[in-house]
Amino acid sequence: MIKFDYRNADAQVVGVENGLNLSEEFAAYKDKIAEIIADLNKRKDKPGQWLQWMNLGYSEETVWYVKEYAALVQNRFENILVLGIGGSALGGIAVTEALLKPYWNLLTSEQRNGAPRIFFLDNIDPDSMSGLLDMLDLKKTLVNVITKSGSTAETMSQFMILKDRLEKELGDDYRKNIVATTDKKTGILRQIAEQEGYKTFVVPDDVGGRFSVFSAVGLLPFALLGIDIDEITNGIKDMDLALKNTDINENIAAQNALIQYLMDTKKGKHLSVMMPYSSRLKYVSDWYVQLWAESLGKNEDLQGNHVHIGPTPIKALGVTDQHSQIQLYNEGPNDKIINFIRVEEFDTTLEIPKIFEYTGIGYLGGKTVNALLNAEADSTKVSLSDYARPTVTITLPRVDGYNVAQLLYMLEVQTAIAGELYNINTFNQPGVEQAKNYTYALMGRAGYEDSARSLQSKMSATV
Repeated sequence: MIKFDYRNADAQVVGVENGLNLSEEFAAYKDKIAEIIADLNKRKDKPGQWLQWMNLGYSEETVWYVKEYAALVQNRFENILVLGIGGSALGGIAVTEALLKPYWNLLTSEQRNGAPRIFFLDNIDPDSMSGLLDMLDLKKTLVNVITKSGSTAETMSQFMILKDRLEKELGDDYRKNIVATTDKKTGILRQIAEQEGYKTFVVPDDVGGRFSVFSAVGLLPFALLGIDIDEITNGIKDMDLALKNTDINENIAAQNALIQYLMDTKKGKHLSVMMPYSSRLKYVSDWYVQLWAESLGKNEDLQGNHVHIGPTPIKALGVTDQHSQIQLYNEGPNDKIINFIRVEEFDTTLEIPKIFEYTGIGYLGGKTVNALLNAEADSTKVSLSDYARPTVTITLPRVDGYNVAQLLYMLEVQTAIAGELYNINTFNQPGVEQAKNYTYALMGRAGYEDSARSLQSKMSATV
C-alpha cells in the first residue's frame, strides 16, 4: 500500500503561523469526516450523484470486453492514436507514461514485445497535429476517439480529419481502424458509430471526464499496450476498501483532503504543488492539476452563495524543478503547500563510476543515482521546513499498475472529500461549459447565433 506522511505540515515542524496542529484538527473534524465518507459511499450508487467512478474498480464486464477486444486486434496495429482532451486524455497519459518502459515510442517492436506505440492528440495545434499525422502510417494505426457527448469540438475536429484520411487510404476497410469510446445511448459520436459500424466502448453514466481514467477511457488503451489491467483494478479495490474507513486517523485520503482544505482556508496556502520525484510519474501532476482545479474551483457553494473558492494546483518535477522553482518556494510568498511523491524501489539501480578524485565531485563515485535522487528529495523537504514551508509526502513502494492505481484513486477520493469540506458541487464545471459555448458560437454552430452576436460585441469592446 502507498503511505502518507504529513508531519512536515504540522505546527511543531513549520511553526504555528504556517502549520496546523494536526492532532487537534483531526479530533475536531473527526465526526465531520466520518459523515462525509459514509455519505459518499451511500450516494455512489444513486443516479445523478456523479459518483459512479467509485465503482469502476469493480466493473468486471468492462474489463472482460476490453480484454476480448485487445486480444482480437493483437499484432494488427503498430500504433494506437488516442483522440481526446482533458479527462479523456490526461489520465491515459499519466498511467501509460508511468507503466510503460521509458521512451516507449522510440523502442523497437522487439523491445516493446510486439506491443504498439501510443500517441495522444490532446490539443488541436495544427502544426503538431500535422507533424504527427505525416509521421504515422495510418494503415497500421488504430484510432481511439474518446468523447462522452460526441460533440467536443476539439476531439471531433480531430476525428473528422482522421476519418477522412483513413477513408481515402483504406476505403471501406477504414472502419476497422476506428474504435469509439462514448455515451452508451446518446450523442453525435454514438450515432456516427452505429451508422458506420465502429467498435464502441462506453463512458459510464455519472462519471465525469476527470474521474474516468479507470473506465474504458483508460482501460482500453492500457490493454491494447499489454498493460495488466487486473493489476490496476486490484490496486483500486484494495485502496477503495482502505478509504471506506470513516476514522480520519486511518484514512489517508481524508487526512490529505483536510490538510489541503485547512491550509487553504486557515493558513493562506492557496497553491497546491504536486511534485513527484520520479520522471515516470511526471504526468500524474498534469492529471492532478485538472482534477483539483476543475473540481474545486467554483463560483458558488451548494446554497448558491458566491464564494469564488478553490486552491490553485501547480505541477512540478523533482529534481528538475529544484533548479527552477524551489528558490521561489523557499524565499517567495509563503502561500503554498507542496505534495511530494516518493518511490521506494526503482526498477533500475544505476551506479556512478569512480572516475574522478576532484573534491567537488569525487564523493559521488561509487554511489547510485537512486541514492542521489532520494537525497535530493530529503534535502528539499528539510530546506522547505527550514523556511517554514509546509509539505506532505506520498510514498509508493514501486511504480507499477497496482500502486499507480492506488495513487490516482486515492487522489480522486481526496478530491471528493475536499469538495464536501468546501461545500461545493465537486463534479460540475460551469466555467468550462461557458467557454465551450463561446467556441460553438464563434465557429458557427446552429443554435448559438444570439451568443455569437453578443460575443462579437464583447470582443470588439475589449480590443
